[in-house]
Amino acid sequence: MNDELFMNNYLLILKSTVEVFVHGTLESSNENVRSLLKENLGEILTSQANTYDEMVKYGWYKVNNVESSKIMNTLSNVKNN
Repeated sequence: MNDELFMNNYLLILKSTVEVFVHGTLESSNENVRSLLKENLGEILTSQANTYDEMVKYGWYKVNNVESSKIMNTLSNVKNN
């Protein structure tokens, strides 16, 4: 397995883990459990951001810039609907 594939898989795992921790945090009825999940969610989000940054740095995660006019059109459509 090369580094790019490893990082891509790791990023996908982190994204899936975030979903699990968000749902667990939202659904927890125990304050201690909720606090623990929230704390760990923060750590996972930090790991995800760091992994994403590294992948962008090496060109393994492509970021496409969107024209401002397209963003404004989308916002206008959302507001009008």
